[in-house]
Amino acid sequence: MSNVSVIVSTYNKPEWLQKVLWGFNCQTYKDFEVIIADDGSGQATKDLVEKMNHEVSYDIKHVWQKDDGFQKCRILNKAIVASSTDYILMTDGDCIPREDFVQVHYINKEPGTFISGGYYMLPMNISLAITKRDIEKQNCFNIHWLKEKGLPKTFKNNKLTARGFISTLFNTFTPTTASWNGHNSSGWKKDILNVNGFDERMQYGGEDREFGERLMNFGVKSKQLRYSAVCVHLDHERGYRTPEAIAKNQVIRKEVKQNKSVWTYHGITK
Repeated sequence: MSNVSVIVSTYNKPEWLQKVLWGFNCQTYKDFEVIIADDGSGQATKDLVEKMNHEVSYDIKHVWQKDDGFQKCRILNKAIVASSTDYILMTDGDCIPREDFVQVHYINKEPGTFISGGYYMLPMNISLAITKRDIEKQNCFNIHWLKEKGLPKTFKNNKLTARGFISTLFNTFTPTTASWNGHNSSGWKKDILNVNGFDERMQYGGEDREFGERLMNFGVKSKQLRYSAVCVHLDHERGYRTPEAIAKNQVIRKEVKQNKSVWTYHGITK
């Protein structure tokens, strides 16, 4: 029996998804299941999931819906329903988890709290260069290896190098508010169901933040772990980012803020 359900969202990126699934096969904490929340990918993703199911040490469930444009919230709700544990960790199919990723979320969980982790964005040339061996040897989290591949020097590199006391310090003093980030956040299934999951009216742009805002309105506290719960984000284009969708989402978020809304009528329970 697993203790954590890891929901990985994906859409037609089997090459990236494979790297992510390799990353989960290297985890120090093993008691988890993976649920692929697939927003309408084609046959290549289905084939990959079947193949990986025989290669990895954890259980994979493939939750799929037909392609109807960007409907990530809808598929995430289906994946939440399909999860079989009390604790849910969400990430994306283009984020490779560091080997302690699930463990950090699991040991830091607290009742009435959700965890907000960070990510480190990689350029396309490095995203393509990462092999299965690089993931197994954790090279893609090694700052020296990344610099050899041409990674520029910035303060963000601390996300990869900070450990122990230093990472706690950065988590405490980071200017970023601990919001629900779709690529790296976790919380209790009962809290997620109490706010009725994600608002399915929302398309790309802040849909995860809106969900987190409702959790906070419900009284769930947020915990900042962006320097401890680490994943590297593989590069990709964002063809589904439209000004209309973002504007529409902003209206919904504004209503949630003004009304201190907790429940969405467009979530898991219709």
